[in-house]
Amino acid sequence: MAAETVRYERPGHAALVTIDRPERRNAIDGPTAERLHNCFDRFEADDAARVMVLTGEGEAAFCAGADLKAIGTLEPDRAAGPLGFSRLTPSKPTIAAVSGWCLAGGFELALWCDLRIATEDATFGFFERRFGVPLIDGGTQRLPRVIGMGRALDLILSGRPVDAAEAHGIGLVNEVVPAGRHVERALELAERLAGFPQETMLADRRSAIEGIGLTFEEGLELERRRGVPLSAVAAQGAARFAGGEGRHGAGMVTDP
Repeated sequence: MAAETVRYERPGHAALVTIDRPERRNAIDGPTAERLHNCFDRFEADDAARVMVLTGEGEAAFCAGADLKAIGTLEPDRAAGPLGFSRLTPSKPTIAAVSGWCLAGGFELALWCDLRIATEDATFGFFERRFGVPLIDGGTQRLPRVIGMGRALDLILSGRPVDAAEAHGIGLVNEVVPAGRHVERALELAERLAGFPQETMLADRRSAIEGIGLTFEEGLELERRRGVPLSAVAAQGAARFAGGEGRHGAGMVTDP
């Protein structure tokens, strides 16, 4: 039986998806891409899984992108994305837990996630620039939305490495944690997000994602359409606050 190259686990309210090919720096071949897509479908179908945490096995690499020794097994025009699900948008939050190398298509998978937690030794980069391999897993579209066009073009055109400190400074990474703590911290954050009222959080998330390509006025209208129907949920939350719950920021996401 072939080795299972992607693991799907359910710790708490999270779906922990682990690319398990450490001998190949968690690079992705065709069968692994298919398993990643299956994990995405499983996450979407599981209402109790409120956040996906995506990571790579071990601490040496999150993912080195496409497995160039098995490039013939990948499908560049695959509808869901060559590396599994990179052309799909999840309905729930996602967090990348990054350690070590996060390169090429692996970098694009980290960008696919809403949030990125990285260890101090993490390195990001589009190293495929050296070999003329294009970005086709969303990197050209997501990176400018995360860090701005000028910085994004620097990384896209040069392919240069970006360490964790710089990544945090430019907003590419949300948190930097000590070595070995990336998955633990991502799961902590996932549980915190899972504890918030889901209807309003998911509506706000969707408005932010879908509004990025709209005019300001269109975005405001999108926000109104999503938010106003949830006024009853908001009223319940306001009553809880008035009753003394959550004062002084209690219950919010904390620093590592």
